[in-house]
Amino acid sequence: MSESTPPGGPSPEELARRMAAGSGIHRGEDGQVDVLKTVGGIRGLLESLLPGLVFLVVFTATQALNPALIGSLVVAAVFTVVRLAQRTPVTQALAGLVGVAICALVSRSTGEAKDYYVVGFYTNAAYGLAMGLSVALRWPLMGLVFGFVRGEGIEWRKDRLRLRAYALATWILVGMFAFRLAVQLPLYYADQVGALGAARLVMGVPLYAMALWIAWSVSRPVAADGRPERPAR
Repeated sequence: MSESTPPGGPSPEELARRMAAGSGIHRGEDGQVDVLKTVGGIRGLLESLLPGLVFLVVFTATQALNPALIGSLVVAAVFTVVRLAQRTPVTQALAGLVGVAICALVSRSTGEAKDYYVVGFYTNAAYGLAMGLSVALRWPLMGLVFGFVRGEGIEWRKDRLRLRAYALATWILVGMFAFRLAVQLPLYYADQVGALGAARLVMGVPLYAMALWIAWSVSRPVAADGRPERPAR
């Protein structure tokens, strides 16, 4: 894959910069990734988890699909309205609302509560495949993101060890997506809605945060003395 700028298009470096800016990944003063800030803080965590939790609790309690779908949609909509009222960035809440609406639409169209989780299967498979392909092309996606967060740009691609480290970091995320599918698909086909919903909650933001922290740690630059480099002050 060439590093030259395509005619009329952005350079690979510019694409990587945009990707890093849109990832929301933040680095703390200790040089580690700030996973809580990356997922939007406590509010972002609640915005990610509560709609699915409400759906699961309401459906488990009532065994009625419509109230569960309405409950999850209302929670997601409330988060968006609150952000609009407070004039804070609405991107995460709005994306969550759209995601919940799509999941609700799929589930309502089939009449099956378990289909609330179908979209997530395709999303995980797509992300996993894209990341695996990026490693095969020697442009590991976690390197493109982490590289700019760390101030390396895309210069790390010239260093065989850094390229290998970012490939490993990317494979960790691929493994996370594969693990989600390996656990959740059997529950889906076994019609275990409660267990599937619980697995989706646990393996959502919490698992992502852990995988992201591990990926960041294993790809951290090492100084000449063998110790992890500290961020520039």
